[in-house]
Amino acid sequence: MVSVWQAHLSFVLLGFVLLSMFRFTAPWRPWLLPLLVVLSFIPVNELSLAAYVRSFTDDLAISTLVLLAWVSLCRLGVVQPLGRPQQVQVLVLFGVLSLLLYPATMGLTYYDPYRWGFNPRPMIVLVGAAALLMLWLRNALAVWMLTLGTLAFALRLKASENYWDYLVDPLLTGYCVIAGLMQFNLWERACSRMRRVRRHICD
Repeated sequence: MVSVWQAHLSFVLLGFVLLSMFRFTAPWRPWLLPLLVVLSFIPVNELSLAAYVRSFTDDLAISTLVLLAWVSLCRLGVVQPLGRPQQVQVLVLFGVLSLLLYPATMGLTYYDPYRWGFNPRPMIVLVGAAALLMLWLRNALAVWMLTLGTLAFALRLKASENYWDYLVDPLLTGYCVIAGLMQFNLWERACSRMRRVRRHICD
């Protein structure tokens, strides 16, 4: 039952964040959330739209849901967006976690950090220390992402028994990579270089 509601929550938050990127949706943003809730339950071939989205995204990490909720609240004007230093801290923190996990899952390293998540006491201590550091840096978003991810693991709010699945997922990793490139203007530089190369080839 929890996974079903998580699928609907993921659908609503992802849909709201994507739609609210367009300026023309600004006047209707408060109405987007209830509309997306209704859409998430619409059945298509005996499956709800939320279930279809879940088939592509799988169950999102709790930290990703917290990030999506935070962005949604920012778009609604309920909370203030993070400053650039806090944004960089979030990207570095979860980028490092992703860097520890995903190279091994792709067979690029010999050690298997995923197994740490089945007996995660040392990990929880390290995450707690990271949360205290983020608290000292006044980074509320990072604190909520780490704390709620750990609390959800303690309560087993997901089907997974692995601590990693509560902290990071491919969507969060992709966000950290793209947003990190944009923070350091590497994305714009890469696109500009590709355009110059394309013009050179065409000429």
